[in-house]
Amino acid sequence: MDPRIREHAETIVDHSIELEAGDDLVIQLPAEAEDLAVALHEYAGDIGANPVYLNNSQRAARAYLRAREDDFELPEHELALYEEADAFVIARSGGNVSEKADVDPETTAEYNRARRPVQRERLSKTWCLTQFPTSGHAQLAGMSTEEYENFVYDAVSLDWEAQAEFQRQMVELIDDAEEVRIKSGEETDLTMSVAGNTALNDDGKANLPGGEVFTAPVKDSVEGEVYFDLPLYRQGREIEGVRLTFEDGRVEEFSAERNEEVLEGVFNTDENARYLGELGIGMNRAIDRFTYNMLFDEKMGDTVHMAVGSAYPDTVGEGNEVNESAEHVDMIVDMSEDSVIELDGEVVQRDGTFTFEDGEA
Repeated sequence: MDPRIREHAETIVDHSIELEAGDDLVIQLPAEAEDLAVALHEYAGDIGANPVYLNNSQRAARAYLRAREDDFELPEHELALYEEADAFVIARSGGNVSEKADVDPETTAEYNRARRPVQRERLSKTWCLTQFPTSGHAQLAGMSTEEYENFVYDAVSLDWEAQAEFQRQMVELIDDAEEVRIKSGEETDLTMSVAGNTALNDDGKANLPGGEVFTAPVKDSVEGEVYFDLPLYRQGREIEGVRLTFEDGRVEEFSAERNEEVLEGVFNTDENARYLGELGIGMNRAIDRFTYNMLFDEKMGDTVHMAVGSAYPDTVGEGNEVNESAEHVDMIVDMSEDSVIELDGEVVQRDGTFTFEDGEA
């Protein structure tokens, strides 16, 4: 086994989920990531935790979604598993990143609606989403398999204490602010209130790699237009050139230059899928290239991402509404040129450089 896999597993159990003796752990990985599952089981055994291993097969999920003809029901047995679990680990991997490309977006939306209580329960526990490198994701990123392995393992093995300290500066600025403005080029000018909400420091805990500071906007406060100039993969299909117009917090107009029907399926999932649940600011300089993998891409320095759909409850202050949705879809704006982030009218980042990095931005 590549020794970096055991190092990856050690980071997950010691840093990301802080596994303890007696913890009930759910490990949800695809077959291609079995080596990581083996390493996680070894550490769980050493610690005295109790692992359950689920094979997260995209082929099987595709087969089920295409075969199911009637309405979906809440999987009570899956919900019970996560109700009893203390922590879970899930890894992205697999040979074909487009495995579910021929699943109807409306079918996926119906499935997500039915499983919303499962998603809510999982997010209430200690969890870690990470990546196991495979040739499929390497191909998507435009890298050789070896190059992609190096990229992944370099990204997950940062000095997370130092990264947290760097990001803490942005956390403090957002927590002291009431309004955020994101402006980029001629097509993005968006304002939102964050008054009363909390910024969180993503330092490799719930996401590994980490590398962002994120919060939730006040639900009905988002106003303006945004153009997401970096693409995303959703349901095995590439969505490009997304444009959204917000009024009173809600997406009132939307378009995409490619696979707009997939985006429409997201917004048709439920009413709250048309509201922003997250604003995130990428701050991980070790992630220096776009890979079509949101787990990495949203952490890149010089980027901002926004997620339509569910908000993380820990980011929403008392008295503000938590946006609840079966969707959480991140999209990215490149902030490296002709861009500013303002907090209460004061510039805190210009063209990707923060004021606390290099003097005044």
